[in-house]
Amino acid sequence: MVKKKSQWYVAGLHFECVQCGACCAGPSQGYIWVTRPEIKFIADFLKIPVSQVRRNYLKRIGFRTTIVEQPNTKDCIFLRESEGRKKCIVYPVRPRQCRGWPFWAGNLASPDTWNKAAQKCVGINRGRFYSTEEIERIRRDEKWWKVAKQPPNSCKE
Repeated sequence: MVKKKSQWYVAGLHFECVQCGACCAGPSQGYIWVTRPEIKFIADFLKIPVSQVRRNYLKRIGFRTTIVEQPNTKDCIFLRESEGRKKCIVYPVRPRQCRGWPFWAGNLASPDTWNKAAQKCVGINRGRFYSTEEIERIRRDEKWWKVAKQPPNSCKE
């Protein structure tokens, strides 16, 4: 009988999005991977052709596609100043990677990586409780558009 290894967060974690935009902002470069269906959702939401989304907001890295970042700040191109704070202009159709924050594999690797992420994101370790089962479901939610309009950990606009 093979024992399944328990995650360090077996007792669950707390997270509450405070809509600060820190998870979408530099200073370091990263990748925001998008799939073809997500690109189509973004195009429809912005009311522009997919080809224009690809030309203006995306770039290819090998066989994958990522959202480009602002050249100076390394902020996501969709993170814009609005009403005195930074907001995602495609929030309702943001990609799976964005929807899964902060429950990314790198953040969940250890208590240290989780707490390091908390230094950038003030919503980590506060607010709503997520059970291990909820966290794993969020992590597996590849086709978010088929399941729900917004996953339970999403920020409210």
